[in-house]
Amino acid sequence: MNAIDLTQGPFKQQLVKLAAPIIGTSFIQIAYTFTDMAWVGHLGSKQLAAISTAGILCWLASTFGILTKVGAETFVAQALGAGNTELAKRYVKHNTTLAVLFALALIILFALFGGPILSLYKLENYIFSLSKNYLHLVMIGFLPTFINFALTGSYNASGYSNTPFRINAIGLVANMVLDPLFIYVAKLGTNGAAIATVISQTIVLLIFLRELRYGKKLLGGGFTLLGKLQRTETIKILRFGLPITLLSALFSIISYIMSTIAARAGSHIGVVVITTGGQLEAISWNTSDGLRTALTTFVAQNYAAGKRNRIWAGYRFILGISVVLGLIATIFYIFCGEALFSLITNDPLAYTEGGRYFRISGLTQIFMMAEITTQGLFYGTARSFIPSAISIVGNLLRIPFALWLLSLGWGLTGIWIVISASAFIKGVVALLFLPYLKRKI
Repeated sequence: MNAIDLTQGPFKQQLVKLAAPIIGTSFIQIAYTFTDMAWVGHLGSKQLAAISTAGILCWLASTFGILTKVGAETFVAQALGAGNTELAKRYVKHNTTLAVLFALALIILFALFGGPILSLYKLENYIFSLSKNYLHLVMIGFLPTFINFALTGSYNASGYSNTPFRINAIGLVANMVLDPLFIYVAKLGTNGAAIATVISQTIVLLIFLRELRYGKKLLGGGFTLLGKLQRTETIKILRFGLPITLLSALFSIISYIMSTIAARAGSHIGVVVITTGGQLEAISWNTSDGLRTALTTFVAQNYAAGKRNRIWAGYRFILGISVVLGLIATIFYIFCGEALFSLITNDPLAYTEGGRYFRISGLTQIFMMAEITTQGLFYGTARSFIPSAISIVGNLLRIPFALWLLSLGWGLTGIWIVISASAFIKGVVALLFLPYLKRKI
C-alpha cells in the first residue's frame, strides 16, 4: 500500500477525505469515554467521581502515546513528501518502539505511585479505593493503546486515515458490548469498566497487526514494527514531540490541580463536573484535533515538497471549517449542556452544575478550536515550541485566577469562568503568531 501524495491535486477534496475519518476516529475515542461514564454514572455520582479522578492520570499517561502519534504524523509524512519511503518506514518503526517503552515505564510508575497521587484529592475512602482499583486495572491497557496511537499516526501520515477509523470503530463496538456485561451482569462495577476498556484496546491492536500482515501492507511492508532505536531518528522525534507531550502532561496536571480546587469548592460534585464536563467537551476538542491532525499531515508533505502557497491555502480552508463547527458547538453546549450531562449522571446536583459549566465554557468554543487547528500548521513544519508555550502559559494561569475568584466567594462558577476565559486568550494569541510563522517558512 503506497502512500497518498498530498502535494498535488485538489487540496480541499484531499483535506476533507483525510480529515473525515480522523475526526471519526476522534469521536470513537469520545464514545469510549462516554460509554464508560454513562454506565458507571448510573451506579452513582461517587462511582463516577472515582473513574474521573483516575481518568486524569490515564490522560497524563496518554500524552506519551500521543508523542509517538504526532511523531509519526509529522516525520513519516515529511519523509513521504520528500520521496523517501525507506526513511518513512524507519520512522514508523521508531515510533512504535518508543510507544512500547513509554507504556512499560508508565505501568511501573503507576503501580508504585498511583495510589499516593490519588490520595491527594482527599476524597472519602470509598471513592479513593474505587479509583485506585480502576487505575491499576486500566493501566494494563497502556501497552496496546500506545501501539495503537503510533500505528494510527503512521496510517494518517500515509493518507489512509480510513484504516484506523475502521479498526477503532470495531473496538468501540466491543467496548459498548463489554461495558454493561462486566459492570452489571458480572457485577464488577467500576472495575468492569476498566476491564472492558483493556480488552477493547487489545482487540484494536490485534486487528491492526492482522491488517499489517494480511491486508494492505503499510508503505508496502518490508519492515518490522519494533527494533533498535537509532540516535538521529530518536532525537528528532523526541525533540519535536517533547514540547507537545509537556503541553499535554502539564494540561493534565493543571486539570488535576483544578479538580482539587473544584473539590474544595463543591466536594465530589465539583470533581464530577470539572472532569466529566472536560470529557464531554471533547466533542468539540476532538473534532478540532481531527482537523489539526489532517492539517499536520497535509502541511508536512507540502512543506517537504516546498509548496508554501498550498500550505496556506489548506490552513485557511481548515480554519474556516473549525470556525463554523465552533459556532455549532457553542449553540449546542449553551442550550443542550445540561441535557447532555444528565445522560451521564442522574444526580440533579451534578447535572444542574454541569449545565452551568457548559453555558459558560460554550461561549469560547470558536477560539478553542481555532487554537488547536492552528497547532497543525506549526506541527506540520516541525515547529512545536510556540503552540505548546501558548497553551502551557494559558493553562497555568487558570490556577491562580481560580484560587483568587474562589477566595472572593465565586465558588464553582468562578472556576468555570476562568477555564472559559483562558480558552479565549489562547485562541487569540495563537492567531497573532501566524505572521511570524509565515516569515519563517
